[in-house]
Amino acid sequence: MNEQEKRAYLENYEREKKKGVPFFPDILFKDAVVSLLIFIALVGLAYFIGAPLEARANPADSGYTPRPEWYFLFLFQLLKYFPGSLEVIGVIVIPALVILILFALPYLDRSAKRHYTSRLPIVGATVLVFFGVIALSIQAYRETPPPTESAKGDPIAARYTENCAPCHGPGISVQTGTNLHEIIAQGKHEGMPAWNGDLSSDEIDALVGFILSPVGDQLFRAQCAACHDVEELVASDPIQLKDALEEGPNFSEHAGVDVPTWTDLLSPEERISLLNFLIAPDGQRLFDTNCATCHGRAIAFSGSETELESIIRQGGQHLEMPPWRQTLSEAELETLAAYVVDPGSNPRGSALFEAHCSTCHGERIPAADNVETAYETIAGGGAHEIMPVWGDILTPEQIDALVEYTYSTAVGPPLELGQQLFDQNCVSCHGDFGEGGPNPTRQGDVIAPISSAEYLNTRDDATLRAVIAQGQPNFGMAPFGIANGGPLDDEDIDAIVAFIRSWESNPPVEMPPEVAVSELPLSSAELYQSVCAQCHGTKGEGLIGPSLRDPKFQAANSDQEIFDTINLGHPATPMIAWGEVLTSSQIQQLVQYIRGFEGGAPSEAGVGGESPSFANDVMPILNEHCAACHGTFGGWDASSYDSVMTTGDNAPVVIPEDIENSLLAQKISGTQSEGAKMPPTGLMMDEEIQIILDWIEAGALDN
Repeated sequence: MNEQEKRAYLENYEREKKKGVPFFPDILFKDAVVSLLIFIALVGLAYFIGAPLEARANPADSGYTPRPEWYFLFLFQLLKYFPGSLEVIGVIVIPALVILILFALPYLDRSAKRHYTSRLPIVGATVLVFFGVIALSIQAYRETPPPTESAKGDPIAARYTENCAPCHGPGISVQTGTNLHEIIAQGKHEGMPAWNGDLSSDEIDALVGFILSPVGDQLFRAQCAACHDVEELVASDPIQLKDALEEGPNFSEHAGVDVPTWTDLLSPEERISLLNFLIAPDGQRLFDTNCATCHGRAIAFSGSETELESIIRQGGQHLEMPPWRQTLSEAELETLAAYVVDPGSNPRGSALFEAHCSTCHGERIPAADNVETAYETIAGGGAHEIMPVWGDILTPEQIDALVEYTYSTAVGPPLELGQQLFDQNCVSCHGDFGEGGPNPTRQGDVIAPISSAEYLNTRDDATLRAVIAQGQPNFGMAPFGIANGGPLDDEDIDAIVAFIRSWESNPPVEMPPEVAVSELPLSSAELYQSVCAQCHGTKGEGLIGPSLRDPKFQAANSDQEIFDTINLGHPATPMIAWGEVLTSSQIQQLVQYIRGFEGGAPSEAGVGGESPSFANDVMPILNEHCAACHGTFGGWDASSYDSVMTTGDNAPVVIPEDIENSLLAQKISGTQSEGAKMPPTGLMMDEEIQIILDWIEAGALDN
């Protein structure tokens, strides 16, 4: 600006100033009025529209995508273009330059002209920055990652859906005696891969259990439905239900009734499943009864709860049936079609329906107008009415309960998974359904119920998670969370909490049950199994904690050091101070029991030149490592001497005095030419393997 322009500007300024109004009070009053109007508008917006806060921050919620407020989005998007060591440019250099330019703007733009056409460089730069901010904000919205999808429903059911359902459909009928673990692991028919390359042995075992495990409804129909309606037993006292199953014919209300001894007929897992079916919330029981045959323990569903309710109410053609002409002969298709149209007149079709159709249809035979239509439907497959119209079968209250439970299994930890984990980790102390009982780690102490209304109403989910994850050392409860050295991850703990919380609607226990507390001291073996085996293994072989039978451990620790470790615990590990729970005498018993592991030998087999005993040395090892699968899933049976010597697809697996050609010796030694080493967990110790080899070499006697 030259001197002439400067004088003209000042003269013009003085003229305009003389024509203007004073700043105080006129301009100040106008500013106050405008500020008041804006404040009133903000109050009105807050009152009528509101500005709600989001939910409390939850670090465990993987479905939430954090991001800055909209007016900061462009800055965070800018950082994406300066990764790594260049980040300082986007964080410090560029923002600092912009701020410095704003401070310097009065010195950079000294023109007296104010029209935008006369100030193109400054206006152009401002417009460029403005549209740059908008473009970066839009790009930030476009590149915002979707919420992380958490695992939906039962992971075992999801694994079945992913790996098995494309070929086998929603369920598999398994003939008695089939070694399902071997079939899944090695692949036994055309087109089926050997899954042991993709799934661990534990995952295969979980699949086997998922396919073979009976649901509570099936157990109820098989064991109880002849005398009882489900509603009758649901209303019963859970403690009485448990007593009825355990006492069988000796239960007072079974007097004069021909009932079996269920402790012999049903496994502990089956009895627990039946009990949980009867005391479960209505929605879970309805799902077990009406849906589990096709859907397993949970469904995969990504829609809303309203959409799920519509599907359940309306039923219909939402599943694909395979074209059976690729599997069945013409005669079988015709027999099956005739059976569907008129079951009573075509009894031969019953076996075909049971083998090929009942997995999806259950006991409901689908209706067909004529044999031709039925034949085309069965032969060609495709969508057809599989799911009943539940809106015509169930009451509105039952529909609501079923929808609520089914939706919860699809979007969160399923109750059935929580039930399974509770059975595996909690039942021994807390009882089958949280009723409590004698404390195995404290002689004379009784564990209070965790399924009473009082307990559930006074503990929130965060408290339950903390108790499970961190344990309660003063009560003899070790931590179960992985972060604290336990076996359960966060999803497992959430599933257990969801299962415990499911009792809240109908608590199975009102008052602590009467329990007879024995005054006899626990034996050293019972003490070890109660307080040590969970971490150190039932034979001291080591699991979460170190091996107690390792010669290095035995040599490095004196009796006093072992006593002190048990008494005071180990602050760097999940081992609690058992001195707060056990007496000095009991700890001394444990020390002597652990010393019995010295040398690593599980028995005195072979001492003094004697050959190992099958009954005393070999059979305990087989029971520990083999019988869980071999004796349950068919194939080779490790449950007795005769079955060990005669069963198996490649029998005999034991050839007396011939270690090299005995398949059992090859499998446990890892010298086999086909399949994996056994046991798949790899926990059998060298001393145990040697006992079996010595027994075979000595003639594999039944001694």
